[in-house]
Amino acid sequence: MTTTLATGAVTQRRPASRAGTAVTRPGFAWALPATVFFVLFAIVPLVLVAVLSFTRWNGLGSPEFAGLDNWSRLFDDPVMVKSLWLSLLLTLLGVAVQTPISILLGVWAAGNQRNRAVLSAIYFVPLLLSATAVSVLWRALLDPNFGIPAEAEWLFGDGNLFGTQTGAIGVLVLVGAWQFTPFHTLIYQGAARAVPQVLYQAAAIDGAGTVRQFFHITLPQLRNAIITSVILMVVGGLTTFDTVLILTQGGPGTDTTISAYYMYQKAFKGFDFGTGSAVALLLVLVATVISLVVVRLSGYDRMRSTTEGL
Repeated sequence: MTTTLATGAVTQRRPASRAGTAVTRPGFAWALPATVFFVLFAIVPLVLVAVLSFTRWNGLGSPEFAGLDNWSRLFDDPVMVKSLWLSLLLTLLGVAVQTPISILLGVWAAGNQRNRAVLSAIYFVPLLLSATAVSVLWRALLDPNFGIPAEAEWLFGDGNLFGTQTGAIGVLVLVGAWQFTPFHTLIYQGAARAVPQVLYQAAAIDGAGTVRQFFHITLPQLRNAIITSVILMVVGGLTTFDTVLILTQGGPGTDTTISAYYMYQKAFKGFDFGTGSAVALLLVLVATVISLVVVRLSGYDRMRSTTEGL
């Protein structure tokens, strides 16, 4: 609606807003249940662990303040230093193995291939199993006396994959990839389906084939999904415990004693909850620092849309 003034100028009158159409952001009350849950089951335990890391406590009686004694003994222990490097190695190998497989499977699952839904459902079965069940399953399959290695000596040699550090680490990477690749595949499947089809249509008109479309359209559009997936892999890799407990028990020797398993040994086997808490807090700090570095270097903190400008 316009109004003509005495001077002849024309001004635009904003139409009256209709009642009930104002858009407002949700209030804090909507986030209150999740906030309370997070504080009770994440922040409070973390604070208690931080306090225990400066005490001496065997699980009985009252903790005694020990200052920085636990931390100093922690970094003087060669097993602890080795376990930290092993945790980083397993995490790096997990990212290197799972990321390309997850991307390819996720992009494939986002298509319209025949029997895609059935095959995807079968492939996602490991994601439904617990880590304990998966570890027990693979422990039986890779048993050197009765498992697959015993029947394929031409491939596995003596069959004792758990007898060397290389074999044991390889098994841990394999089992982790078999169980958790489907989860990251879901992330990439959803991200691939969000890629505008007009990009592929324009590329096809310009003569780009499937391979060039994948590297020049699909991968750049999956950038945010890749960063999210990598951060989840880093956190999951640094906190892996049950797989090591069941498959290798930290062996042979201490060759697969990662930091999470070292924490278990100190706290629940050695009844040194102060040192165990220090290891747990150190893992939290390392995972946080690595995640922040990934977010910062990748520019993910700016959260710009990959479809901006379309």
